[in-house]
Amino acid sequence: MVTKKIQFSGKSTSFYFDADFLLLDKLVSREQAIIITDEHVFEAHKKKLKGWNTIVLKPGEQFKVQQTVDVIIDQLLAMGADRQSVLIGVGGGVITDITGYVAGIYMRGIEFGFVPTSLLAMVDASIGGKNGIDVGVYKNMVGLIRQPSFLIYDYSFLKTLPIAEWQNGFAEIIKHACIKDASMFKELQLNSLSGYRKDKMAISKLVQKNALLKAGVVVKDEFEKADRKLLNFGHTLGHAIENMYELSHGQAISIGMTYASIMSHQLKFFKGTDEVVALLDKYGLPTIVDFDTNKAFKVLLKDKKKENVSINYILLEKIGKGVIQPLLLVQLKDIFKKLQS
Repeated sequence: MVTKKIQFSGKSTSFYFDADFLLLDKLVSREQAIIITDEHVFEAHKKKLKGWNTIVLKPGEQFKVQQTVDVIIDQLLAMGADRQSVLIGVGGGVITDITGYVAGIYMRGIEFGFVPTSLLAMVDASIGGKNGIDVGVYKNMVGLIRQPSFLIYDYSFLKTLPIAEWQNGFAEIIKHACIKDASMFKELQLNSLSGYRKDKMAISKLVQKNALLKAGVVVKDEFEKADRKLLNFGHTLGHAIENMYELSHGQAISIGMTYASIMSHQLKFFKGTDEVVALLDKYGLPTIVDFDTNKAFKVLLKDKKKENVSINYILLEKIGKGVIQPLLLVQLKDIFKKLQS
């Protein structure tokens, strides 16, 4: 097991890589712990979860809403949860998002930790303290930034992941490579999804590298005033179309990265668009698609990154170097129309 303690502004988070779920018993007492998970994870890992107080939710992004939060709070009250209780999100990005959010508002804030079970949650969703829920088609419109006490990385959870969830996770891994790590981009080009699935040591190293890359960005800019904005590469358009077309997060972000790369070529003379698109395609992710630009733009107008008449769009200067590009909304609307023409 590899342990890393990361100090954020308000508290430190312990990352336990190559760990076992059994470590949870050493970190929190079963009397205080309440696990939040979904039906898929619960059914696949009943043995691991046996003996723990557990709240089981319906799976899927469509349940990452206030109604689910209300259901969880009612169950917490029925279970006698108090300020000494600790919530543990055991699941993918939806579960970690909603667990962190509930922990932040229940009794004005209680402790929480995560056991990410999907590749996407391991490398991205569970890291950095962004917790929240959706409002209609608007992604993560309500939420807060609050860091978990710990993250346990038990790679045995990945064995039950369907191929689509592996692809989902690689969208965020490719994003990290595009904006911050050219050598990792090359590594991904030389390897394959099937190769990583078969090689436990390779996926372990890749997960740790990505988790620490994101944590390092967040430490320097926890509340997204500067460099943390780079992590939104592919997310501006991606979030706009994700719930519109009921795409998985990875699919939406992949499409977003494709068009951000094309825009990077137009606005920054970026020369690696073909390489980015080829890599996304190699890992089974969608790239060029037809989408309703007017509808997407209307959703985008509610994006949290919008500032009056402009928005900060993340583009690439070169592979491994993302840049923040302020764009006027009228300019962006025109670019979107041209992208689809």
